[in-house]
Amino acid sequence: MNTEQPRYIKPAKATNAFNNLVQRLTKMGVSVLGSRVLRVRGRKTGEIREVPVNLLPFEGRQYLVAPRGETQWVRNLRAAGQGELRVGKRVAGFTYRELTDDEKPVLLRAYLKRWKFEVGVFFDGVDAKAPEAKLREIAPGYPVFEVLPA
Repeated sequence: MNTEQPRYIKPAKATNAFNNLVQRLTKMGVSVLGSRVLRVRGRKTGEIREVPVNLLPFEGRQYLVAPRGETQWVRNLRAAGQGELRVGKRVAGFTYRELTDDEKPVLLRAYLKRWKFEVGVFFDGVDAKAPEAKLREIAPGYPVFEVLPA
C-alpha cells in the first residue's frame, strides 16, 4: 500500500498575488504568454472555481500542466471530468485525457522551455535541458492533461 502523499506545493502569498493579477488580465482579454482562466466545478461545494493556468500548445494539441502537483484545480478537474478555459469573453468548454507518466517528459520539457522563469521554482532545479531519465523520474509529481473539445 502506498502511504506517500501526492506532491503538492501550496502557493505562497506572492504567488497568489501574481496569480490574481494574471487572472484579472486574462479575464479582461489579455493572455499573458498563453494564460487562460480555468473554470471548473468544485468537487465538494459544487461551486465554480477559477484559477489562472498556462495553456501549452504542443504539436497541434493543447495541454495543461500542474507545476505545483496535486492542486485543488487538478482534484476538481478530475472529479468534474470537464472544465472551461477563458480569455476575455471567449469561453471554450473542454474534456481531457490525463497523460501517463511515460508520456509526460516531452511535455514537461516543452513547458519548462516556455515558462521556466515563472514555474522553475516548482521543479527543484530540473530544467528543459534535463536528461529524459530525470524528466521521467519527476513525472509522477506533475499532472498533465491533454485538452479535448467538449
